[in-house]
Amino acid sequence: MMSDPWSRPTLADLQRILESIQKADNDESRQVERLDLSVPAEVTTSRGNVISAMTREISRNGLGLLHRGIISPGEVVVRMASETRQFEYRMLIEWCVPCDDGMCMSGGRFLRNTSND
Repeated sequence: MMSDPWSRPTLADLQRILESIQKADNDESRQVERLDLSVPAEVTTSRGNVISAMTREISRNGLGLLHRGIISPGEVVVRMASETRQFEYRMLIEWCVPCDDGMCMSGGRFLRNTSND
């Protein structure tokens, strides 16, 4: 069965990827505590491309994402929604690396909140 190569990764995809890198990713030299966060997100690039994603983790400074295809480092807008609110953040993607099944992990830091719906 062929799936859409640009579809949003599922929660199962995220769990599988995180389990496969868990041992190698235990470098806790990070300066800010991160919390696991697995919610659907959309990333809009500076060229206007919209990429479906899942969040991996969040800190007060930034966000980790899982998505299909490479996102070039640079400024993006990330949208996430809860049942009652929508969140939109300007973010600077600082890195993006390929992982299993055509998916990529990326991360970056928040620039400033663009809306407070």
